Parts: sequence; C-alpha cells; structure tokens
Amino acid sequence: MPEPAPIQNMVATLAQRRLPTITLWNRLEGRPRCEEFDRALEAEVRDALWMLCKQWQMGEFLGDDAGSPIFAKVHMGSTQITKYQPHGHDPRPFADEVPLEALVENRPVPFAIGTQSVSLDLRLLMGRHWLKLVNGAVGNFDADYIREYPIDEPDPEAEADAQICAHPEAWQQVTAVAGRMMDGYRFYQALTANSPRAAHGGTTIPGDRHGEIDALAAQFISWFQRQFYQPATTQGEAWKPAQLEYQFACSAPVPDGEKVYVAEEYYHGRLDWYNLDVDPTQKELVIPSPMPDPDSPDPELPSPEDASPLDSAPTPLSFIPTQISYEGMPNTRWWAFEDRKTNFGDINPKTQDLSKLLFMEFGLVYANDWFLISYPLPAGSIARLKGMAVTNVFGERLWIEPVGSGVDDDWQRWSMFTLSTRGQQQVAADTSLVLLPTVPKVQAGKPLEDIALIRDEMANMVWGIENRVPLPSGESKPGGEAGYELYNHYQRLIDQQLESGAIGAPPETYNAPLRYQVMNRVPENWIPFIPMHVEGSNREIQIQRASMPRILVGSHERPKVKPRTVLLRQGLDNQTEPRQQCYFLHEEEVPRAGVIVSQGFQRTRWYGGQIFTWIGVHKQTGRGEGNSGLVFDSLVSVPAEHQILRVME
Repeated sequence: MPEPAPIQNMVATLAQRRLPTITLWNRLEGRPRCEEFDRALEAEVRDALWMLCKQWQMGEFLGDDAGSPIFAKVHMGSTQITKYQPHGHDPRPFADEVPLEALVENRPVPFAIGTQSVSLDLRLLMGRHWLKLVNGAVGNFDADYIREYPIDEPDPEAEADAQICAHPEAWQQVTAVAGRMMDGYRFYQALTANSPRAAHGGTTIPGDRHGEIDALAAQFISWFQRQFYQPATTQGEAWKPAQLEYQFACSAPVPDGEKVYVAEEYYHGRLDWYNLDVDPTQKELVIPSPMPDPDSPDPELPSPEDASPLDSAPTPLSFIPTQISYEGMPNTRWWAFEDRKTNFGDINPKTQDLSKLLFMEFGLVYANDWFLISYPLPAGSIARLKGMAVTNVFGERLWIEPVGSGVDDDWQRWSMFTLSTRGQQQVAADTSLVLLPTVPKVQAGKPLEDIALIRDEMANMVWGIENRVPLPSGESKPGGEAGYELYNHYQRLIDQQLESGAIGAPPETYNAPLRYQVMNRVPENWIPFIPMHVEGSNREIQIQRASMPRILVGSHERPKVKPRTVLLRQGLDNQTEPRQQCYFLHEEEVPRAGVIVSQGFQRTRWYGGQIFTWIGVHKQTGRGEGNSGLVFDSLVSVPAEHQILRVME
C-alpha cells in the first residue's frame, strides 16, 4: 500500500478540501482501553498548546464574530377562524367550542343498515337512561315503555332476520332482551319527529304529570346529543365517499376581505396545519340566509364580525431571547457535564431515519445558533409576523423579516410551518402561521368497520373486501367469518324448503364426470367494483359498485350479495332517488397497493374537560393486489355419487 504524500501546506489543504479525510469534529467521546474508567472520566487538561489544538479540532477558530441577541421586539398581527364549510354544503359560523377534528370527522351513528336494526348496545343504553329519568321523577312505568318501544324478537325462519340469526352471539343477545328491555333509539326517533304525545302516549302516566314527562324528554334529547356528536341533517358532513377523504374549508377575516383555507385530502386522523392550503380564488365564504337549523346539536357560535382582521393594530412584544434546549440535549460548551440519560454516541440511525439524522445534527452542531421566542396565541388563531427588531451584545440593532418571503412557486424558497398556495399563479408566498383548534390526543376505539379496496388484475376489477362488519348487537366480526355464517344460514333456509316440498329439488345427477359452470362464487364479504365510462367523456372512467349473485344450491331465486358496512353501502338505502343509489369511486383513489378504510368511535377532551365522542373514518395504504379466484365458463369435476354410470353393451 503506497504511503500518503506529505502535506506541505496544511492551511491550504484544509481550505481547499483536497483530502476529504481531514475534517472537523463537533463532538468527542472518550474511549478508555483499560478496565478502570477513572482516568477517562477525569478529562485531564494538558498544556496551552493542547487546549489550542482541541479548539482547532472542534472548529472553534471558524467563528464569524456574530453577537448574541440580548433583546428583541416582535411585531405580529393575528386573527381568528370564524367560518367553516364542509365541501358541497353551505358555510356556517365557527368557534372553538368544538374541536376541529370532531367538527370535520363526525358521521352519523349507524342505528340501521338497510332494513336491519343495529347498535343494540346503544339502543339499550338509551332505553335504560330514559327509564331511569322517569323512575326518579314520576314513578315506575317501565312496562308501558317496553310495550310501546320493544326490542323485537328475531324469527329464525324469516329472511329479514337472517343477519341476526346467522350469527349465534348476536342471536343470543337480541333474544335475551326481546320483550324485556326498551328500544331507546325508537323512542328518540319518536321524540325528534315532533310528535306531541311521543313522550307519554300509550302509557298509563296520569295527565297531570305529562308536563314533567315532556321536560324529561327535552332533557333526554339533550343528553343523547351531548354523548354522541353527530352532523346536523341540514348542514351535511365533510366525508366524500367518491374520494375516500374529508374535504372542508375555513376562513378568517383580513383587511381586504377574508382568507380562505381549504383541505381536500384529509384522511390521516391527525388534523394540523399541513392539511390546509390557501385558496386565492375564493375571497369569502358566504353564509346563506336563513341560518341552518337552530335545533342542531352544534353549540351557539359567535358572529364572524367579533374577530379582528389580520394585521389590525399589531401589538409589539418585547422579550429576552433564550437558547433552544430540550431534555437530554448536548451542551454547547466543551467542559460542561451533560445528562447521562441521553447517549448520543450510541445512536444508530437507519438509512431511512432522515428525521433522526437531522435532529442529531441540530443538537450537536447548530443548537447554539437558535433562540426561542415565547408568543402566546389562542387556538384557532392565524398569525403573521411582520418583523422583529433584535439587539445584540455589540449594541447593533437589526431588523429581521420572516423567512420564506417571495414567490410561492420559487423552488429555492425554504420555510417551515407555512401553507402552500393553490394554483400555478406567480403569487406571493403566504408566511402566516395557522394554529388550528385541534386536540393533542384522540382516543380511538376498535374499528366498527374495516374495508380494503384492492385491484384484481386477473378479473380486471376492484374489490371492496369487508374485513370487519358490524353485527346487530353493536359489536363487529371478521367479514370472512360473518359472510360464511350468513351464506350457510341462507342455505339452511333453502334446504328446509326443499325438505318441506315448498320448492322443487334440482337435479343431482349428471351424465358425465365433468359439467359446465357459468361462474363460481367468491366470499360474501367481497364486493365488486366494475369500470364505467364517465358521462360526456370518451376516456375517463370511474369504478362503480356492483353486486355478486348469491349462488345457493337448490335456489332458483338467488338474491344478490349486498355490502354490510356503512362505508360500502353509500347511497344503497336511498329510496327516494334511485339514481343516487349508485356508488361511484374515482379510479385514482385505488392505487396498485390498494387502500384500507376503517370507521370507529373517537373520543377526546376539550376546554373545561368537556368530552366529545364521534364516529370518524381513517384511511391508510393497503398491502398490494389480490386475487378473488373469480372464474367464468369453466369445467368442474362431478362427484362420483352424482354421476350416472352407463354400461356399454
């Protein structure tokens, strides 16, 4: 191995970076080579030349003579978000009495899927609460309300109750409370239908106590709306089934009108500033007149005029800058002792841990150059920094403007925590800071529904696989198991009709060991989506929900397989407009990797400890393509017991 050439001029070599192996260190770690660590921990100081060499080794001779800030004054204007608009619906006033996640994500609690009643646990909860109110104020009239609003007992022979009787655990729970407990949701429906006698009609409660019952009914409605935050029927929800995401907009007043922020692709379950973009094409969100339904569960919201416009009379804030620090951060001075809880020398980042590498680089190299400004702002604020006057230790006073100014589309522009501007116009970058009224933590329950949308290249279609389906009891079950039980239940009903002679038996013998099969069957939790041309376009296509036939042995009338989840039954229960029963999904929403969509209860606490519970939807990337095994026009083997043997003469 040839020896390296001697370095004649070390200063020029370092300046020109001729040898990449000669670098500067930003941190030194002790490496004791004996069993005793005493000398290594002493950090002995040598002579003055040794100290100078260590300073050179750490790059301390490369200073730029910059003075440290000792005093600063910041000029900032702020405003508040005052309007909210779910996409496709009318805007309405907004205030931070409700977390923005709950306002955006909330969907109706499903109490019926098709013709089947579900959420038995919530129905019983509502019934028990109402009977408790009546017993505490008027007396025991449980029998009257159970008779008027009963839990119906399922019939195992009826096809309408197949989704109950097909699952033993759901059948047992419904049968156990049938005729014994009150259906609280049926009672709630009667109350909200503005029926004047719903609270006491059909009961033996004395007439002079009806006023007390009506007051309890209003209290019962208010209790349910506090327990479950749901969208008002007149205002709509932000969930867009065709895109499998939430879409909404909000605005805040500015001196020349309003600044409108839009979110078109929110599905992460964690709502923050990066979900929004500035829309320069919208100047204002106009609230229509008359206002939305006053009986909505939303709290009373202030008028948008109560908020001050952005940059109106900004108040300067004076402060003393402090260096940024965090627990376990390495000290910026050579001889300072650090917390032993954090060992930066033992950090082993992977190749994909870019954030960890940046965090280490900041703490080890650049932490000494950053200072902290504490500027309190309420949730829901939009703040824009005009500038900052900084005085350093040399007495110099500098005016610093926000970073990231310039054209929004400039690829060399760099900023953090700022929003992008929609469109391709050469507009000025938006440097405002948005603090959404969101919560730091949301408790997510187990998914009530879970579907996977995958591509099946062999069948040339998309499948919606119901991985978890809700049961009538209020619990959920794996979709494959639930589909298998439902299919066997329908087959048992057909077998009973064959035994009783209600329908004719199909032929069970064949003249050949092979038979022709038009198509086979797939699991009942696989819902097909087929490509369809978009009206008015020759090239664009969307995928439309379809139905598979339910192939039952001995059945001439085969009912089609319908989805059992709310996510895939979009529009299916709309009996007023048949056109809206179709469910179209944009093709680009199902990539090659597929998507997984789940729906379940979310719970959080807000100001003053107020609890909000709602049903929200989350989406994530799938696990790749799949194969349903669907085959058309095939030959299948006939079992030996079903063949007719011919003896040749």
